Amino acid sequence: MGEQVLVHDTDRFFRRLQPRIQVALCQLPVTVILAALAIAAPAVWPTLIQSGVFIASIVLMVAMFLACFLVPWERLPPNAYLVIPILDLVLIGLARNGAVPAVAGLGVLAIFPVIWLSSSEAYPRTTVFLSFFGPLLIGIPSLVLKFPRISPSDIATAILLPLMMVAVSVAIRFAGANVRLQRQRLEKKDAELRELLLESRNRERLLKTILDTTDVGIVAVDAQGQKVLVNDQQKTFRQAAAPVGMEQPLEAEQLMFGQDRVTPLPLDKRPIRRAVAGETFADYLVWLGEGSTQRAVSTAARIIKNDDGGFSGAVIVYSDVTGLVEALSAKEELISNVSHEFRSPLMSVLGNVDLVLDAADRLSPDSVHRLEVVQRNAERLLSLVSELLVSASAVLAVHPRRTDLAGLIENSIGSVQAQADASNVSLTTDVPAPLWAHADPLRIGQALDNLVSNAIKYSPDGGKVTVSARRSESWVQLKVQDTGMGISEEETSRVFTRFFRSQAARQAAIPGVGLGLSITKTIVERHGGAISCDSKPGAGTTFTLTLPAEGTPGS
Repeated sequence: MGEQVLVHDTDRFFRRLQPRIQVALCQLPVTVILAALAIAAPAVWPTLIQSGVFIASIVLMVAMFLACFLVPWERLPPNAYLVIPILDLVLIGLARNGAVPAVAGLGVLAIFPVIWLSSSEAYPRTTVFLSFFGPLLIGIPSLVLKFPRISPSDIATAILLPLMMVAVSVAIRFAGANVRLQRQRLEKKDAELRELLLESRNRERLLKTILDTTDVGIVAVDAQGQKVLVNDQQKTFRQAAAPVGMEQPLEAEQLMFGQDRVTPLPLDKRPIRRAVAGETFADYLVWLGEGSTQRAVSTAARIIKNDDGGFSGAVIVYSDVTGLVEALSAKEELISNVSHEFRSPLMSVLGNVDLVLDAADRLSPDSVHRLEVVQRNAERLLSLVSELLVSASAVLAVHPRRTDLAGLIENSIGSVQAQADASNVSLTTDVPAPLWAHADPLRIGQALDNLVSNAIKYSPDGGKVTVSARRSESWVQLKVQDTGMGISEEETSRVFTRFFRSQAARQAAIPGVGLGLSITKTIVERHGGAISCDSKPGAGTTFTLTLPAEGTPGS
């Protein structure tokens, strides 16, 4: 491949020269050889300078070389320069016959014009014809001088040179065809590469335009953590994180804080460093900058793998969620304030209703019934307010201790038995007693109440609710299973989201605000446990809680 490129480059260099220089370079070898022969003749072949034919051929050869520079070849027909190699054959013939017997073998110089003719764009038959008959005419004068004493060896010698020149011409023709083919291939590859380069540049411009148009900051890094792509929005984020007076801060110099907005993020916890370490993450919230211009940014990262599956880089995305975070904060503050405002009058209502019901024997049955309705609805409203307060609270405190979960389950079943009977739902348990765990009885009781009451509530056509438990060496697992309406797989993934309610629950007008499961999940996770949901429409739902067993290290 290197030789082909060299031939291609040499050919391209030659074609860039002016026509006069091209013709002169082709004529140069034979002219130099004959001129050198003439210069060496007085010392080596004294009789040679006495040959008028030889001297004339040398003079004409030099004159023709000079003519190569003077003739305007660019104005003449394309193959006009071929008259030079044809005249070369004539002059070589004169020089050869003028130098005999002092210098033999000058006829071999015919190879130069033969090469010139064969590498030209003349018709192949023409070049083969000239390559044979030109050298043949060089040897004919010798045969004429020997006539009639011509031997077979003389004839063979005269024909051998033309045959050799024909072989050279054919070989050059084939070599030239191969060179042209290689040149065409190289030119085709060059055109393809140029086209690919142009297409690549167009795609790069398109990609850059798309990346700079989006309002999401994007950073791409290689395996060493060096940035290979940064869009305009990310440059804006970087400037927002820059200390005062610093325009291009390094990663370690940027003002980046945790979710509390004041704790600086360690270098290894920053999004780019986490991505370079091979981590994949999403919804990682950080704060950029300080003061009133501080921005909340949600980050995500995906790694790039090479053909061997190894790490070769990562893409990190930054999304400005300041407005969303502030809106959520304002909403939670509003919920908390409203809940507190509701709680005080509700407690007053319930307290006064209890006082009145304490003297129920002095009231009419109808009045007692109405007061019980007021009490029941006030308690329901108080429960809702309590859930809102817990939901809005930044920290849900738990105080784990040695707790018998079997007793908690029994209490929870007892508290909803009336609700189950009213809904035609049977309650069963499969729980070993005692079942000790490291848990906060108040909070776990609240979680169990949420799950069991939900199981009854979402079984409007009756059915069965089963609470089961089992213990391993380190964990206690609780299951609350119902045969109710169930939910879809897509809704299952959102069931622990605050204020989420399934489409079936909304259509069936089942009361609720969608906070119970969110609170339950928070309670379980505060204990270092986990909760999951498995459900199918029409086949019921199963919630599985996993809690640390009593005595678990770190519990």
